[in-house]
Amino acid sequence: MSKDDKMSLTDHLEELRDRLINCCVAVLIGFFVSYYFKETIFDILLKPLIAVMGKGEKIIFTSLPEAFMCYLKVSFLSGFMLSVPFILYQFWMFLAPGLYEKEKKILFPIVILSSFFFIGGSLFGYFVVFPFAFKFFLSFASDTIASLVSMNNYLSFAIKLLIAFGTVFEMPLIITCLAALGFIDHKFLARNRKYAILIIFIVAAILTPPDIMSQILMAIPLIGLYELSILGAFIFGKKNKDNIENNQDEKESSEANRKNLEKQKDEEFPRKKDSSG
Repeated sequence: MSKDDKMSLTDHLEELRDRLINCCVAVLIGFFVSYYFKETIFDILLKPLIAVMGKGEKIIFTSLPEAFMCYLKVSFLSGFMLSVPFILYQFWMFLAPGLYEKEKKILFPIVILSSFFFIGGSLFGYFVVFPFAFKFFLSFASDTIASLVSMNNYLSFAIKLLIAFGTVFEMPLIITCLAALGFIDHKFLARNRKYAILIIFIVAAILTPPDIMSQILMAIPLIGLYELSILGAFIFGKKNKDNIENNQDEKESSEANRKNLEKQKDEEFPRKKDSSG
């Protein structure tokens, strides 16, 4: 990046504003599209709960605007999920001016992988964790205790879990990027594996219902993702190190060439002075 290409703080803030506006517009478009299919989307979101509910049990709403507000929330969630690739693209493009040309070339794969891990984490929560979690919570119902699940409570709980799983599954990409930037390496990750596993089980216990099965169902894939992060750090971290060394060699070579040119000029200058005298 040349000196003229450097952006001021005001330019960065203006670009950040524009990209945030683009993200909001994308989510808004996704919201309107999703609202047209709001009943279908909500029914899909309800399937894991309906599958473990007793025969004849239904979801209820306890206030007049609750159903309408839930349809707005589910439309917003769907619109956000549809906009995830575009939002991640805007995020990475905001960082692009501070990257080298070689690093900019990997932005598109990063956007694809970011979207893949986020959506994959949300789908894992929906298909694997939801059935076990809902079955655990409904198991407290008895002959004297009835489970009356409201639309708003269920939707709020489901949204939190889906976003949490989607975010947590970004771990391999984040760690790989940190390794590529030189902040960590695969040896550090492998050496601290036991601490990482402990942290993973703590995070799984916080994000999942308080039963051991749900915690294990989340911890196992996260441990697998951590191992994938080590592999990513080994591959891309090594390349980054080689690039740094190559850049350092190029810099030293350029410096040596500059000194040689200055030396040649110094040698030619006395000759000209002697000939003129």
